[in-house]
Amino acid sequence: MNQNNLSVTLQQNRQQHDINDKTIIDIEKLQKCVNLIIESLEGDKAENIVVIDLVGKASFADRMVIATGMVDRQIMAMAEHLDKILYEQGIRKIAIEKSSDWVLLDTGDIIVHLFRAEAREYYNIERIWGVEIPEFSEPDQV
Repeated sequence: MNQNNLSVTLQQNRQQHDINDKTIIDIEKLQKCVNLIIESLEGDKAENIVVIDLVGKASFADRMVIATGMVDRQIMAMAEHLDKILYEQGIRKIAIEKSSDWVLLDTGDIIVHLFRAEAREYYNIERIWGVEIPEFSEPDQV
């Protein structure tokens, strides 16, 4: 192997090594953020939390988190808590869309859908991605 070919091979190996290291770091950060999202949602009493791996299925995100809240105030509080937690993790550009029945947070790598139960059943996002739909629990009677 001549000197030029050796230099090109070494450079390609270094670039591939850098790419692999970056991927590992990104996957670790991604999983850390997903874990923080789940922890926050559980703390806010979200129900039926589902995480969908979108790698290889979609180019707009790597993970999708779907959860149910009981009322619009709870859903907005969950979204505000997530926005704060993700900001603290260095995710500064979070797009938030909302209606009276749902809130969507888009971090780029993670999409979070927060629904009221009726809206979640109506939109049925899990079915689009081939994920089994969790059993929806009825609100407790007071």
